Amino acid sequence: MWFRFLKAVTRREHRVAPTTWVAAIAAVVYTFVPLDLIPELVLGPMGLADDVGVWAVFAVLFAREQRRWRAGLTSK
Repeated sequence: MWFRFLKAVTRREHRVAPTTWVAAIAAVVYTFVPLDLIPELVLGPMGLADDVGVWAVFAVLFAREQRRWRAGLTSK
């Protein structure tokens, strides 16, 4: 089902909300930029909490988009 959803997005059959795009870009940038809100050097494994949090927000928004897409399929 995820593959079909991603194909619908790439084919522009489903329009993704701007907040989801912003969250996706922010998650990728935040992961690769060396600046951290909670540095791993100071807190060790707990320093990964902010990274996981950013990806969790994106995952929730992505799941919401998939539910919107699925609801659109059943209404047609």
